[in-house]
Amino acid sequence: MDGETPEEGRRRAEDRPKLADLVDMNDPEAILAETIAVARLIQPALDGGFVRHVFGDVRALFDGVYPHYRRCNTDFHDFSHTTDCLLAMVRLMHGAWLSGLELSEKEVHLGLVTALMHDTGYIQKESETEGTGGSYTMIHVDRSIEFMERYFDLHGLSEDDFHLCRRCIKCTGLDVHISAIRFVCKSQEFLGKMLGTADLLGQIAARTYLEKLLFLYREFAEAGIPGFADEEDLLRKTANFYEITKKRLKNELSGMNLHVRAHFAARHGVDADLYIEAMDNNIAYLGHVLAAYGKDYRPHLRRGGIVHKAAGR
Repeated sequence: MDGETPEEGRRRAEDRPKLADLVDMNDPEAILAETIAVARLIQPALDGGFVRHVFGDVRALFDGVYPHYRRCNTDFHDFSHTTDCLLAMVRLMHGAWLSGLELSEKEVHLGLVTALMHDTGYIQKESETEGTGGSYTMIHVDRSIEFMERYFDLHGLSEDDFHLCRRCIKCTGLDVHISAIRFVCKSQEFLGKMLGTADLLGQIAARTYLEKLLFLYREFAEAGIPGFADEEDLLRKTANFYEITKKRLKNELSGMNLHVRAHFAARHGVDADLYIEAMDNNIAYLGHVLAAYGKDYRPHLRRGGIVHKAAGR
């Protein structure tokens, strides 16, 4: 704010809500309720029943009760990451709408569907009994699209709807040049870029992001992804990944992340980008832990009991 000192700005930031204070991210139903409420700020007549149905099916898929599929066994790319992405996606759409982007009811619906289905490719079919879904890391985007195509056929969604969602899910691939994806209009291109953005915001801003990196290393190792000698090496390279991510958000994804500030101001009365703050805090704390404790970092990653779960595997 104009005229305030750095110390006043720091105190003001400490006094206002943080990202994790807004919705109970351990409660999928609370996340779904907030998602529908925000979506209806864009399209008041939006059919919440449709979103709830898809949400329930994807949750069943991750829980291992969807026909012909095994339970999710990737602890980084789990259902909580999907719900993190879902909420980030609807916040981005709302912020963009506040900034003047026109989104039809169908586009809002399909934006939420793509967020729910973007990582379904990590789930193994009943016949896939070797290893875990982590082995599909390099091909999970295509597998997610294959699952979505079968789902759309089963539920009577149109071919045009599928192709829009296919293009959006392609935008979550970190090696994808989005300029090469042929969207039919600007609003649909923005949807794809918002999904690519929501995928990154949802994971890096999560309260347990640092702890879940222990599981990400295992997924990478199983998939044979080079560049990481061990778990600690991945942690030490995470700050560089974050710098690369910020460049991708700004350039390849056209700065879509900036729209969340308008959402937080309108929905929660907080004139700040709470995602970038949460991400910055996560990376800063990781740097502190590695600098202060070296290889003895695990006792200082305490959220969610995740370190104990990792040690038991």
